[in-house]
Parts: sequence; C-alpha cells; structure tokens
Amino acid sequence: MVGNKKIPLRKCIASGEMKPKKELVRIVRSKEGEVSIDLTGKKSGRGAYLSKDKEYILLAKKKNILASQLKATIDDSIYEELLQLVEKEKLS
Repeated sequence: MVGNKKIPLRKCIASGEMKPKKELVRIVRSKEGEVSIDLTGKKSGRGAYLSKDKEYILLAKKKNILASQLKATIDDSIYEELLQLVEKEKLS
C-alpha cells in the first residue's frame, strides 16, 4: 500500500500560518530555562516555531512573542542568530 507521505505541519507563532516543518525554525527552552535554536527539530524541551522570514523574526522580537510562548526571557543574540540563519538560506 503506497500512500502519500504525510507532511508534518506546524504553526508559525508570528504569522499564525500553518506551514511544513521544513519551512520553519524551532526555538527551544530546556528544563533549565536555556533558550536555543534547534536546527534538528529533535531537542527536548518546550518548542516554538518561527517562519524562516526576516519580517516574522523581527515581528516576534518587536511583540516579544517568543518570550511569551516559551515563558522565558529571550536574549537578543537568539534573534541575531535567527536573522543570520535566514540570510544564509537565501544565499544558498
């Protein structure tokens, strides 16, 4: 039985759009309260998804969406890292 492979969808916390997991980047808060970018999508902890779009990353920073979703303080370096990641993907 060959069926269509189901594509996992996740909701971007900035845009509210449902998108395939591959089009989003996952940000994780560990049990220790440490926030990091999860490129594998497999780290344990509370996760939130953001579109790989500069506009939505900046919106999340402006409205503090990530902090409220993860219930943790988000360092500016996380946003910088996200923006660099988006720029790299546009080049490749």
